[in-house]
Amino acid sequence: MSGDQIGNLIYLVLLGGVLVSWFFVQGRASLGKTMQQMAAWALIFVGVIAVFGLWSDIRGTVMPQQMVVGGEEGGIELPRAPDGHYYVTLQINGTPTRFVVDTGATSVVLTRSAAERAGIDVDSLHFLSAAMTANGKVQTAPVTLDTVELGPFADQRVAAYLNAGDMQNSLLGMTYLDRYSSLQISGGKMVLQR
Repeated sequence: MSGDQIGNLIYLVLLGGVLVSWFFVQGRASLGKTMQQMAAWALIFVGVIAVFGLWSDIRGTVMPQQMVVGGEEGGIELPRAPDGHYYVTLQINGTPTRFVVDTGATSVVLTRSAAERAGIDVDSLHFLSAAMTANGKVQTAPVTLDTVELGPFADQRVAAYLNAGDMQNSLLGMTYLDRYSSLQISGGKMVLQR
């Protein structure tokens, strides 16, 4: 045990002693009630320590993160989110952009805000094409993404579309996913390999 840890332990013991003394002084008329309150505070303290100690495990379950597996020859592993979808963050023109992986979508489709963050002049686009979505027909505008990066994999001049309607997430469709030699889903994980 290091000197800092010993000092922290002494501090916590003294703090605990002060709290226990305070409980006894305040509740000397009703000792049973004081013991109940002490037990409640002890449980709260243990609960806080448990959450703090297990936070990395809790975060990994609630907010799973994508990761590169096996270096450049490996792939990208995407955990299934609690809502059942697979999400991935790509660098679009150097800007992190979150996508939902959609094997039912033909193309890469950006939301208006994602396109603006990636430096695309949205106001100069012409929404002349249309796409059929689960919510019906929407107008789209073709765009070209200068760079698309996912882990060690980088692509230039990637065709995409900007959706004129409201979308919560950008969609990563098959025109991008076809660049990978393998897409496997198993055990709550999606693995993309080139």
